[in-house]
Amino acid sequence: MKDTTMMFNPPHPGETLRDDILPELGLSVTQAAGQLGVSRVALTRVLHGHAAVSIDMARRLEKWLGGPKHGPSADSWLRQQLQYDLWHARQTPEPDVQPAIR
Repeated sequence: MKDTTMMFNPPHPGETLRDDILPELGLSVTQAAGQLGVSRVALTRVLHGHAAVSIDMARRLEKWLGGPKHGPSADSWLRQQLQYDLWHARQTPEPDVQPAIR
């Protein structure tokens, strides 16, 4: 049974950072990485969808953007990542799993 509540091909959360947040703040990747306390390479991998938003990164983003009261919460970043990952996983054949036996 397909989950019809899942967005069609949801964006990687790094796209939101790259396309919306960094330009809005007028920051370069290097500046943002420095403020977040991560390497430029690590942030670039997230921005281009080559790395997931980890729990650590989600917490950093929350604090950096003033969340959860004034910006996105760590939970919201992780939900976006989960939606992205799950949608892509569902594009592959289902794993061969035996039903649970009671």
